[in-house]
Amino acid sequence: MIRTFQTNVIRKTQELSSSLWDFSSCSGEYKDIKYKAAVPCCWESLPDFSSYRGIGVFSRTIEAEGNIRLIFKGVSHTAKVCLDGKMVAEHYNAYTPFSTVLKNLACKSHLLEVYADNSFSEKSALHVPNDYMSYGGISRGVVMESLGNAYIEYIHAIPVREKNGWNTNVTIKITSLSDEENSYSLKLKLNGRTFQFDKITLNPGESVTVQKDCNPGEVKSWDMEDPALYEIKAVLMDQDQAVDDLIERIGYREIKTEGKDILLNGRKLRIKGFCRHEDHPMFACAIPFSAMQQDLLLAKDLGANSIRTSHYPNDELFLDLCDEQGILVWEENHARGLTLEQMENPNFEQQAETCIEEMIHSHINHPSIIIWGILNECASDTEYGYSCYQKQYDLIHKMDSSRPRSSASCKFKTDICLGLPEIVSYNLYPEWYHDTPAGEYVNDIYNWVQKESEGSGKPFLVTEIGAGAIYGYRTPTLCKWSEEYQATALEHQIQAVLNHEEISGIYIWQYCDVRISNEWFGSRPRTMNNKGIVDEYRRRKMSYDVVKKLYHSYPDYR
Repeated sequence: MIRTFQTNVIRKTQELSSSLWDFSSCSGEYKDIKYKAAVPCCWESLPDFSSYRGIGVFSRTIEAEGNIRLIFKGVSHTAKVCLDGKMVAEHYNAYTPFSTVLKNLACKSHLLEVYADNSFSEKSALHVPNDYMSYGGISRGVVMESLGNAYIEYIHAIPVREKNGWNTNVTIKITSLSDEENSYSLKLKLNGRTFQFDKITLNPGESVTVQKDCNPGEVKSWDMEDPALYEIKAVLMDQDQAVDDLIERIGYREIKTEGKDILLNGRKLRIKGFCRHEDHPMFACAIPFSAMQQDLLLAKDLGANSIRTSHYPNDELFLDLCDEQGILVWEENHARGLTLEQMENPNFEQQAETCIEEMIHSHINHPSIIIWGILNECASDTEYGYSCYQKQYDLIHKMDSSRPRSSASCKFKTDICLGLPEIVSYNLYPEWYHDTPAGEYVNDIYNWVQKESEGSGKPFLVTEIGAGAIYGYRTPTLCKWSEEYQATALEHQIQAVLNHEEISGIYIWQYCDVRISNEWFGSRPRTMNNKGIVDEYRRRKMSYDVVKKLYHSYPDYR
């Protein structure tokens, strides 16, 4: 399953995932032995590869001819794609999609091979040993599209709130695959209205981007209570014949900051959220659709209205579900806890900025995304770090100025980057990593930001807060790692944040326990990050009922 709605009617598409592929490892004890793997798949889910780090190859035959485009929603973490033994694409980063166009294929069976590599090296600046697992495999959906002489590469639609209603700033990219010059017409359908674009002439291999402001007429606003969605469809015409189409889905909502408030359609938000990793003991990071929805059902039962996609862009299926259910999303590029030395890796800036470009390019139409985040807990207390934050914030603003930006910081009173984003965000762990009472610690950091930093006067979020507990470990001693201690600490932490009149919200770390890299285990029992409100199997800890009671006691708006 790729999306929750149909994206093409005219263009022929075929999902290559949701099927069995052959898998074999390229090294180790089980090298070259073929296994049947249900793609999407992380090889850690296969019995012989639970801790395999290296290169593996997934293969299958495809029936194809003419011009085709192969779309990979996620391969972890470095991909090499071959067709009939010839490399046709390469990509780095598990969490962003990529595609390749192949022209004039002969009509026959073709061998498709995808080499995935989850090993660590200096070439990889973002996938490093970390407090979550870098899995290996084809972790998200794969699609094959049949194309003609030209195709619609993307539709980007930005809702604009005006005095008399809504407008839509639409950008569409058309790409030629022909060896000749051709002219086309383009029309757009939105909320029962049709918009015609000027004639488009494409030289051989040329891409053209066109823009138009499209008034959708009477539409309902997208919000948490009623997440109204609208299809937007572009149709490419060659004379009077429709030759290609693309359907996207949008919601009309405005997200902005004003003073110390985050406003959704003019109303002051109170964010009650969870940080969530794509991780499951049965599926690794290749989370199936039903398991995604189960996570969201539990989050909503807990009273949450928002998810932070820590620490990377999420599967678009998950974002579709958030769009449909009015769940607010903080989505961030892929970087977690990188030191200054790691940020000075010569590949870091290019890999991080490419991740931002691919994230926004692919996910800009999702109304659920209200904040773009970058560089969680990185070197925001250094001059070089500042330059990286500034470049990445500038890149986001250039690509999408309709959403606020932020970074989750752990640099306490040494962060020098708080003047850059629209929202100030801190990861705080009072009563866990130190014994300062939660209320005292939260107030201390907040007051420092207001009095001594360039973040003064901006909205303030607590983007991580929590405590660890081992599922089933219960003791009247109320010691750390017990379910009783976690429940008590979270009660203090949530009240400290949500009772503060000038803090816009909270993201609890974290929704569920997750596996971490064997190479980076720190002091984590079970080689897991155990701060989940539920464990890795989604079994409830004692803190579940505490969080549920508190989250439901605070309204969604301030």
